[in-house]
Amino acid sequence: MATVTVIALLAVLAVALSTVRGRGDTDAAPAPTTGVVPVPAQELRPYTAVEAGRAFLGGYVSEDGRVVRTDQGGDTVSEGQAYAMLVAVGLDDADAFARSWSWTRDNLQRPDGLLSWRWADGRVADESSASDADLDAARALVLAGERFDRSDYTDAGLALGRAVLDLETVQTPAGRILVAGQWATTLPHAYNPSYASPAATAVLAAASGDPRWAELDQGSRAVTAALLAAAPLPPDWAQVRRDGTVEAMPGAQGRGQSVRYGYDAARTAIRFAESCDAADRALAAAMAGPLDRGGDVAELDLGGSPLTEGESVVAAVAQAAAVAAAGDADRAARELVDADHLAQSVPSYYGAAWAALGRLVLTDDVLGGCPPAPVAP
Repeated sequence: MATVTVIALLAVLAVALSTVRGRGDTDAAPAPTTGVVPVPAQELRPYTAVEAGRAFLGGYVSEDGRVVRTDQGGDTVSEGQAYAMLVAVGLDDADAFARSWSWTRDNLQRPDGLLSWRWADGRVADESSASDADLDAARALVLAGERFDRSDYTDAGLALGRAVLDLETVQTPAGRILVAGQWATTLPHAYNPSYASPAATAVLAAASGDPRWAELDQGSRAVTAALLAAAPLPPDWAQVRRDGTVEAMPGAQGRGQSVRYGYDAARTAIRFAESCDAADRALAAAMAGPLDRGGDVAELDLGGSPLTEGESVVAAVAQAAAVAAAGDADRAARELVDADHLAQSVPSYYGAAWAALGRLVLTDDVLGGCPPAPVAP
């Protein structure tokens, strides 16, 4: 009986620890999933963008449109809902988009228009917003409005975009920046470099005409450049002080293990590589050399040396993004195959999402960016 009690307590502790992170910083190392079966090594193969997208939507999205993190206790985060919406647009799947957006709107949307970041056990577990999810969802809605000829999607995307600008951006000496959520507007500002998305701001700027999107694009570029001037790789988390100084941090609001390039920061190269602006792509390309030192290892120090032994899908996609931005499309293609294999052999919600999104944004313009490693028609 004592052994059973200890096992039960450990299980509860594991689920609890999976949710104790910085706001929006929602992904831990891959763990065994429920319902998604690992592919044997001899059966691993490259995905097409459609296959990767179907693997994510089929493996982690329930019939009602909720993205279930089966490897992290079965909860749902706004980030995952936005990923499903982007993937559905990329696959031209109107039904999947409608279900994912309906669930998101009905269960996560706050009175101010932003999205609560975490839902669990049938209710919102944390109503704070995560600005990356809000920005991705707004982008997805605007794209879906055009793709599916639905003006209600366009209107919803523009409204969510205005809420992002009004409630999750601040003016600093470094420019207008996207803070981590509505909770991060006080000084010093909690800042996640991987939340900035030049392709998303371009989509929303074109649809809305709001000049603040261009300001946000410039501020994001300036802050990212400042971080890369201080270290070869961006951190998962940083803070921006009153004078515009940007400092790497061990976690949101300083709570974390140590300063590192990990599951969050890897998205920075991907976001900037898909930009249509050459200056953004140059920032992504600058990460190629440091990333070579760590390979596909999930967590590195800011110089590129491994802090752990495990590999991750998002790390492989980040390598693909960086080398593609540097002009090596052939190597980028090989790195994306590595990402496919990791997604199949060690299934996880986050891995499946980024295996799909990596192919969609790096090889195709279907999500409104400029792919650095386009696939020949």
